[in-house]
Parts: sequence; structure tokens; C-alpha cells
Amino acid sequence: MTARPKQRDPRLDFFRGIGMFIILIAHITENPWTLWIPARFGFSDATEMFVFCSGMASALAFGVVFRRAGWLMGTLQIAHRVWQVYWVHLGVFFVTLLLMLLLNASGVFPRDEVGRLNLYPFVNNTGANLIGLMTLTYVPNYFDILPMYIVILVLIPVMMALARVDVRLAILASVALWMAAGAGLNLPAELWFSRPSDREWFFNPFAWQLVFFAGFALMSGWLPAPPVRRDLIWLALGIVILSIPFAWYKIIGMSEFVQDWRSTWSFLFDKTDFGILRFVHFLALAYLAWAAAGPAGAHLQREGWAGTVIGLISRVGQQSLAVFATSMVLARVFGAVLSLTDHGPLAAMAVNLAGFAVIIAVAHMTAFFKAKPWKTASPRATTVTDTPPPMGLRP
Repeated sequence: MTARPKQRDPRLDFFRGIGMFIILIAHITENPWTLWIPARFGFSDATEMFVFCSGMASALAFGVVFRRAGWLMGTLQIAHRVWQVYWVHLGVFFVTLLLMLLLNASGVFPRDEVGRLNLYPFVNNTGANLIGLMTLTYVPNYFDILPMYIVILVLIPVMMALARVDVRLAILASVALWMAAGAGLNLPAELWFSRPSDREWFFNPFAWQLVFFAGFALMSGWLPAPPVRRDLIWLALGIVILSIPFAWYKIIGMSEFVQDWRSTWSFLFDKTDFGILRFVHFLALAYLAWAAAGPAGAHLQREGWAGTVIGLISRVGQQSLAVFATSMVLARVFGAVLSLTDHGPLAAMAVNLAGFAVIIAVAHMTAFFKAKPWKTASPRATTVTDTPPPMGLRP
């Protein structure tokens, strides 16, 4: 009896792919297109989308192992994934550092790319900060998402153990961790600096695990899927619209009231400790996306050019780790290239579309290698030229 292939959720792949494109746009420095990403019109951004979808994907990938093979085997699979992500994190750091050093050495680009990433502490004090990098106690701001993801992955076996007793314990533990993060629980980001530093991780994993396990709980069945109702759609739409005046830079610049409000209540949308308004705004957006996608993603099943576009975006979402690592490395290079231009609309379009082409190509290449075509390739017919020479004639 052959095993049935895993069924992918088209909604997960599509929206994770959307998040990958937005993350690329956001990390290209001085990119005019960043003025039009969702983060400019609300409290949440593509980070919430990435973490929430990662929670959903983890429930599909790991949850079934915990249920079928037990807690120990599930924990071993998590450890294997942590090992993979850890080395991807180190690879992203070193490749990015190498490229920034090369850009500076070229003398072509007007900006100090190493300085813009605040990497001189590592360059000037490599020994101590190499220890910090390898132990995740030196975490530069640009390289903080994957370490956050690693810590959250480590929490999965804990949550699964609690859920075996009662799923409400796992949910309460997640909320309690988020509250503890708001009270000061975090990890050091510059432990090995020559001068003492109290900087902590920009993405506090104990806070951001809340949105991860929200996605994990929904996909695991710990929480019921929300019903699609007209009143809930209007409520979610109202939250999104009402958030715009408090997040859009043009209104912020014109209104002293909004500026004062943001200054007084900044902890409600703080990014490091995942302020509650970020969660509320994201849940409203996620609900609208859930409703728009239709049952089981039926509205994403299209033909023609629309189906082609959806397919490309979904393919990027299917290979999110490889795409994310590539975009983090190349976004700085694209930003350096953009600095040579006038940042006009044509230059911005060329740079961003080039970035899109790269991550689409990476997604397809990753899928190709994951399929291991060398295992399914048909054997070639032996020809005269393929016949090995006699032993005595070997070079």
C-alpha cells in the first residue's frame, strides 16, 4: 500500500509567497516601493505574515510526526530543523558580510555598506563576536529573524507536551510567555562586545511566539477555524481602515494628535515585544485573506494569466526558507545598485523586478533539487564513446 502524498494548502503557499515578495521589497535600502507595502498603512507587516504562516506550516510538517511517532521522534525532527536553520543563519551572515566588504572594496558605491549594517564591531573584534555569533548571543538587527525562528522551534516540543495534557495549557503558556516578554524577558544581542551593551534581540522570540503558535494552533485544531460571516468581515475591515490614520506616514506628519498618541501608546504597537495592536491588526488582515481565499483556497484556483501569477507566488511560498535567505543576502546588493541611480520610478521598477526574478528562480531551482531528479532519471543507452577503455589504456 503506497503512502498518500501530503496535500498542500494553497492558501498557505500563496500568502507565504506574498510575504516573501514584501520582505524583499522592505529590505532593499532606500527603496521607493516600501512606501506602498502594507506596513505603511497599519501596525503589522510582513513579519507577522511570515511567522504566522511558519506556525501553520510547522503544524503540518511536525505536528503529524508528534501524533504518529510520539513526542521523542517529533522532538528529534524539530532538532533536525533547528540544525538546518542555524546553519542557514550563519551562511546568510557570512555571505552578506563578504558581499558588503566587496562592495566597499570596489570603490564604486557611494555608501559604506558594512557600516550601514553595523558590522564593524564584528570586523574589528572578530574573535569575541564570532563566539557570540555561533552561540546566538551576537545578533545584529538585520540578521535577527532566523534566530527568533530557532528559539520558537525549540518551544514546539514544550507546547506539544503541554497539549498532550490539555491544549488550553499550551495556549495559556503562549500567552504567559508573551506577557513575560512585555515585562522584560528577552535575550542579549551584544553579549561579547568590548564595551558593555544592554541591547537585546530586536525580535523578542518570547513575544513573537504568540503569532507563531496562533497559526500552529489553528492548523493543529487547537483553535476552531473562524466562520466566514458578514459581520466579522465588516469588523475586520473596520479595524484595518481605522488603523490607517495612526500608521500612514503622511497623516502622522500632518497631525500632532496622531504624533502624540503614537508617542504615548507606542508600547501597544512595539515591534520588539509584539504590541497587542500589531496582533489585532494582523488577525483582521488574516481574517480578510481567509475569507477572500474561499473554502480550502477555492478562489486561488484560477486559469489563464491569473493562475500563472498565483502559481509563481505559491511556488515562492513553498520554498520560503531558501527564498528568504537569498532575499536577505541580495537585498543589500540591490540596495547598493539602487544607490547609483536617482531612485526614480524606472530605476526602482528595474531593481525590484530583478529581485522578483531572482527569488522566483531560486524557488524553482530549490524545488528542482528537492525533487532529486537524479534518482528518477531514466538510464542512458550505452554508446561506443561511453564504453570505458581497457585497463591498460587508462591514463
